[in-house]
Amino acid sequence: MFIDRNIDKYKIEPEASIIDALRKIDANNGRIITVVDEGNLIHGLATNGDLLRWLINSEEPDIKKPITEIMNREFLFVEEDEDYDRISSLLEKVLFVPIVDKHKHLIAVATRDNVKEEIEIGDSKIGKDHPCYVIAEIGNNHNGSLDMAKHLIDACVHAGADCAKFQMRDLDSLYVNKGNADDIGENLGSQYTLDLLSRFQLSNEELFEAFDYCKERGIQPLCTPWDEKSLELLESYGMPAYKVASADLTNHELLRAIARTGKPMICSTGMSSEDEIKRSVEFLKQNGAAYVLLHCNSTYPAPLKDINMSYMARLGQTTNSIVGYSGHERGVNVSIGAAAMGARVIERHITNDRSLEGNDHKVSLLPEEFREMVQGIRDVEESMGSSAPRQLSQGEMMNRVTLAKSLVINCDLKKGETISAEMVEVKSPGKGLQPIYREELVGRQAKHDFKSGDFFYPNDIVDEVVEPRDYKFNRPWGIPVRYHDFDKLLDTTNLDLVEFHLSYKDLEVDHHQFFEGTYPIDFVVHSPELFTGDHTLDLCSSDVEYRNHSIKELQRVIDITRELKQYFPTTTKPCIITNVGGFTSDGFLSKEQRQQCYTNLEYCLSQLDMEGVEIIPQTMPPFPWHFGGQQFHNIFVDGDETAEFCERNSMRICLDVSHSKLACTHHHWSFFEFLQKTAPHTAHLHMADSESTGGEGLQIGEGEIDFPLVSKVLDEFNKDASFIPEIWQGHENNGEGFWIALERLEPFM
Repeated sequence: MFIDRNIDKYKIEPEASIIDALRKIDANNGRIITVVDEGNLIHGLATNGDLLRWLINSEEPDIKKPITEIMNREFLFVEEDEDYDRISSLLEKVLFVPIVDKHKHLIAVATRDNVKEEIEIGDSKIGKDHPCYVIAEIGNNHNGSLDMAKHLIDACVHAGADCAKFQMRDLDSLYVNKGNADDIGENLGSQYTLDLLSRFQLSNEELFEAFDYCKERGIQPLCTPWDEKSLELLESYGMPAYKVASADLTNHELLRAIARTGKPMICSTGMSSEDEIKRSVEFLKQNGAAYVLLHCNSTYPAPLKDINMSYMARLGQTTNSIVGYSGHERGVNVSIGAAAMGARVIERHITNDRSLEGNDHKVSLLPEEFREMVQGIRDVEESMGSSAPRQLSQGEMMNRVTLAKSLVINCDLKKGETISAEMVEVKSPGKGLQPIYREELVGRQAKHDFKSGDFFYPNDIVDEVVEPRDYKFNRPWGIPVRYHDFDKLLDTTNLDLVEFHLSYKDLEVDHHQFFEGTYPIDFVVHSPELFTGDHTLDLCSSDVEYRNHSIKELQRVIDITRELKQYFPTTTKPCIITNVGGFTSDGFLSKEQRQQCYTNLEYCLSQLDMEGVEIIPQTMPPFPWHFGGQQFHNIFVDGDETAEFCERNSMRICLDVSHSKLACTHHHWSFFEFLQKTAPHTAHLHMADSESTGGEGLQIGEGEIDFPLVSKVLDEFNKDASFIPEIWQGHENNGEGFWIALERLEPFM
């Protein structure tokens, strides 16, 4: 049983329509609403079953009728002091039981649910599908100084904590001796604690000022009330949730008082036996509390051998609760490990100086240590993934092509002839069919002519054959090509343009050998990212020498592009797509640093001879893959910054739809607002699907992009930009990936 005191999601006013009631139920994934007036006086109930039966039995149902016409006026309810067992027995008959006060005002709803799967604190959600909630426990480490408290709040913000937590005590009501630090009758431990508290507490007004400062800095303030008087004060302030100290887990009077606020509770379990924990959890459930349990060892510092982190899983299983970890050990490793083991909350103390007076300072993390812990937790979260079937990452796919092996034919073979075992060999690179599929390949009939040394591909072991044909699109289109396959692919379909993808090796060859006469189509050039000597193009680098080398390399690409123009006379000013740089290895840049990147880029562009060509920077994903591995990208990622750059410099871009969807997913931006901002500045498009924040270049329809809607936005803001399908390894097997993409794009492009 769960008693939910957050009743807004269950309420609807009597004047609301039936369709409003349906929407309310759907929005909350619920099955009941209560019809209440402004004073929360309950008039009736409506369940999804009631609504469904009404729809079925009505010949012409009018969903605009008021909900009062179909609500149930005869319903079960209990008053707030009802016996727990009585409520449980009622829930054996129904799914929900409203709880009302003596005047029949709704105050809570009892449900059969035995656990709350997530709780909300401010703008944050805590549960298995949400990031770990990190609490920076300031406690009394401000040592009675409001200025020090504010410095610690700043440190919490810098460290990336979700919450800065304090403690409030009313010593007069909390201690039998009314908090007298000079009471010689107290034991040594109590004397020491009372002495610290009497000297180092902030006044209530100072605490409220600290809470306000948290809000100014954009971090959630929380507080532990050690007594009911403190709770009353925190309620008057408007605290959104409460932390319960280990010392109070068995204090059911305080637990009941907090539960009746309807606010979420985060409860530490240190110093309690399993039986005491279970009894307190049962008490919390009976009182309708939304809570999280923190595994904790209440020693300062906690010896590693005593932490018993494995118990955290048992804690969650035996209590059917959301769990986390409150640590007092040295260092950050255990806390990061707790996050890896499923902790949804991590709490650690923070201080500016461990040598200061007070026990908590000695077990606290310094600001940079706290920051290191938070980053470690976020790294672990990112690495956890899911238990879904394993898929290759983008980096693995790139390395598989380079390092793995493929099945290759060792002789010529005509279409329709049988592939025998002795014809098939295993060779590098791994761009073709993997060796594990050899048995499925042998004995099949060849789908096309093979020459000795040709690779087999997945298409060779399936029945479906994808062949190129003439396509019809509402904007100019083409495919990516290399020098060596240009002629072969050109003759297969009615394309309007080709996009030459150059490697740094292509800059060294005599490109004239690949062309005969002129071609009645347009062309685009995609500049290499990697040049001789492992030089990755970066026109934004803070290193002047590196930038100058990048200028030199890009100028070579420009010069070759001008030479290629003689073979494509219909192209008046060929576009050169380039990743202009702006990547980093260790994290994203600040807005000010990004602006410096754009400034550096503008200078480099001014040093290039771009006569007769147009440089169009490519929009980038948040985590691009270079040959050295995954990086962080910073420019031509944000839609506003991209549009501002284009307007300021009268330039256009290559809008890579896959890249930009990844960026919007990572940064939680609206993808279609991004398209609206960037489409007017787009000269050329790369079309591919994407998934999550790292799956780029996927086949159309195999990711998350709504291409019909993308096409609609592009048509509204830019009807003339050309496009190619930029599918990972799409050129293999005679361009098979491109033909599949074009088939799927044709209905709406």
